[in-house]
Amino acid sequence: MTHHAPPVTGPEFFDVDRVRLTEVAPPVLSPALVAARDRVWEEAVRANPELFDGPVVACAGLASDGPGGLVLEWSRATYRHRWLRRLPGAVGALPSLFVGVVQPVEDGRVLVVRMAPWTSAPGRWQLPGGSVEPPAPGGVLDGTALAREAARELVEELGVVVDHGELELAGVTRARGGGVGALYLAPPRSEAELRAGFAGLVRAERARGREPELVELVFLGSVAELSGLTGPRADYLVPVLEREGRRTR
Repeated sequence: MTHHAPPVTGPEFFDVDRVRLTEVAPPVLSPALVAARDRVWEEAVRANPELFDGPVVACAGLASDGPGGLVLEWSRATYRHRWLRRLPGAVGALPSLFVGVVQPVEDGRVLVVRMAPWTSAPGRWQLPGGSVEPPAPGGVLDGTALAREAARELVEELGVVVDHGELELAGVTRARGGGVGALYLAPPRSEAELRAGFAGLVRAERARGREPELVELVFLGSVAELSGLTGPRADYLVPVLEREGRRTR
């Protein structure tokens, strides 16, 4: 498989039940491109000091792995690499890899959350989730590791504990902006339980002098209900809600 960034033709939704991950070397950037990337990153940090240049995983390629499967090539990067995509025509600008959790409630609706104004996606409606961090040297990034990342995001964003073994791969999405996400289906929970977990998390975060990453929860039962949300929203929400509607009929 050729090492290249996937073409940005999204939004796309790959209805697969397995993903195989292969690490490849990151693209080599010219000194001029590195300097330009660092300039836009530093401008972004001045505008939002909460941004942190931590380690992340970038998606270097996607290909079919037979019926129901995908091969995903990935590279190690840091958070500032995302800002490379803001430079027109930048060669080597790989999209980020993230995980998201499709959390249904008992009546079939799906939890959708809104990001806080101080985050890198201010006010955006999306699934609970976040960027994937690369494994430590000698570690492995595979489907099990992605499920663990998804379970960790539920704890960190919603105060909800789930065993990663209970999460089922629901598909892979490629956004119009290029980001690639592995989406995991969680067992149904009651709306009351999810709201109580989130309220407890908010209290704990504020007691530590921090603001939570999320500011609002809604529960949607159809694509039509997306029109009632004001502000930006992740483009994968449409295929996710369509899929969940078919699954629960």
